[in-house]
Amino acid sequence: MRLWMILGALAVAVPAIPADISRNKNRGRGSMWWGIAKAGEPNNLLPMSPASLHMDPTVYATLRRKQRRLARENPGVLMAVARGANQAIMECQHQFRNRRWNCSTKNFLRGKNLFGKIVDRGCRETAFIYAITSAAVTHSIARACSEGTIQSCSCDYTHQSRAPSQVRDWEWGGCSDNIGYGFKFSREFVDTGERGRNLREKMNLHNNEAGRAHVSSEMRQECKCHGMSGSCTVKTCWMRLPNFRIIGDNLKDRFDGASRVMVSNSDRARNGNAIVSNSASNSVHGPRQGLGRRHRYNFQLKPYNPEHKPPGAKDLVYLEPSPPFCEKNPKLGILGTHGRQCNDTSIGVDGCDLMCCGRGYKTQEVIVVERCACTFHWCCEVKCQLCRTKKTIHTCL
Repeated sequence: MRLWMILGALAVAVPAIPADISRNKNRGRGSMWWGIAKAGEPNNLLPMSPASLHMDPTVYATLRRKQRRLARENPGVLMAVARGANQAIMECQHQFRNRRWNCSTKNFLRGKNLFGKIVDRGCRETAFIYAITSAAVTHSIARACSEGTIQSCSCDYTHQSRAPSQVRDWEWGGCSDNIGYGFKFSREFVDTGERGRNLREKMNLHNNEAGRAHVSSEMRQECKCHGMSGSCTVKTCWMRLPNFRIIGDNLKDRFDGASRVMVSNSDRARNGNAIVSNSASNSVHGPRQGLGRRHRYNFQLKPYNPEHKPPGAKDLVYLEPSPPFCEKNPKLGILGTHGRQCNDTSIGVDGCDLMCCGRGYKTQEVIVVERCACTFHWCCEVKCQLCRTKKTIHTCL
């Protein structure tokens, strides 16, 4: 009992960040919070206190000082961020499941990066990681507000304060996801440490903002009818975020068309960012007044190829070509594609020619035991048979 009290005190006192965290200048300084994805695991939560406030000091130490303050001032937000981080990991691994780089993560200890050393490179894959994690936090926080799990925010009722229209046959009601709060909190939390002082930090800020912009633009109106016997005498509507898979699909499309950039001498703000940030800031009061540093976003990235158009607010940007990911490279944390399954009939990135990098592949037949012929029995049981099927799999040499 005394040991748990000591550990709880350590978590409340906010332990110091290990000296080796965030020293890599090539990476940018805002990526270590990804370690909070481990916060939801049972062995990282202290059982004597609410999970939203107390966790293993090693996990909590991945947060910067400002991020810890935000967690203290907004009870409930820490677990929402942790859910968002895990959501980003699962979505990234889904989107890249058939590519050479499959968004692999690793079991990290104090100060080690969740996605490995690939984030030390300013390549397309790193751009996607920053965008998807920023988007996931925005999505998770906005949804948690409407679910009532964060004490400092609630549903977005700003739509209901608008003057009613005389022509529409519905009215605002219900509980809208609080995208305004989610957008602003993500800016303040995720962008901590990224001050835009060098090209890599500008890349990170742009991709973080692009992820948030994709979430904000996907807000959709949902409605519900009210009346006797299912009639639609009264219809109320609210704004709802889509399933995160839609955000992931959109960001994957942007990954395929990402722009290689360099810094322009122009200090003009991107019009797209101004629109997104203004619409978000006007929708709801954020977690703190005087949010962030506006000038961090007042830069213009120009294309590396002068014949290409400048990147837009939703485009992903990168600085250097991606490594081939064919061979194992411990220095970069690349696992290689040896032993990966491939599709011998595909000419795409999941095909054996591309996946195996021309090394060839082996084919073998395996017996797979699966449930089949499932039937429902009243009440309430599903009974299945076990079927053995022969499958042919192809594995890279």
